[in-house]
Amino acid sequence: MALLERVATLVRANLNDLIDKAEHPEVMIKQVILDMENQLLQVKTQVAIAIADQHLLEKKQKENEDKISEWNRKAELAVSKNQDDLARVAIERSLQYKQLVASFSQQVADQKLQVELLKGALNNLQQKLDEAVSKSQMLIAQHRRVRGLAKATDAHAKAGNGGNDVTFSRLERKVLRSEAVGQAKSELIAEDDLAQRMARLEKEDEINRILSQLKAKK
Repeated sequence: MALLERVATLVRANLNDLIDKAEHPEVMIKQVILDMENQLLQVKTQVAIAIADQHLLEKKQKENEDKISEWNRKAELAVSKNQDDLARVAIERSLQYKQLVASFSQQVADQKLQVELLKGALNNLQQKLDEAVSKSQMLIAQHRRVRGLAKATDAHAKAGNGGNDVTFSRLERKVLRSEAVGQAKSELIAEDDLAQRMARLEKEDEINRILSQLKAKK
């Protein structure tokens, strides 16, 4: 049956192999456990149904066995009363119920086998689920350690290939250039201030010269 095939697949599944092949191992582990829990619930339901069917078949078998005994007694009664025709009918009915008993007996045997198969699948799946739950935290922690180590290795590799040195050198050059530009601006401002002061002196000297000339003419 399809259910048992799915259970067998889950039981045979190797968690380590599934995780190694998974793109997202943590998601894979949780999904496998969820699948197992769902299948476990279905198998439990099937086991309960199979056991109920077995009890029903056993009940029917017992009822038909009682019918055999009943018609055998009737046949004996008919014989004791010299009613051979009734005895023949009773014997025929007894044989019919005997055939039914044989049929139910085979069905009961088959049903018991089915119940045992389902119980075995249930036990195997329960063990596999317990194993998966026990391993899940360990495997997730292991995966996180490996992932963290990989990130640390990548960071170390980037630091070791001169990438950070280049970045710091660029930053240093940028700072030095900014300082040079600032200093040049300061120097330009100082030169402009000096030129303005000299211009004012020259202008004042020219004014004094012209004033002296005017006084001399007077």
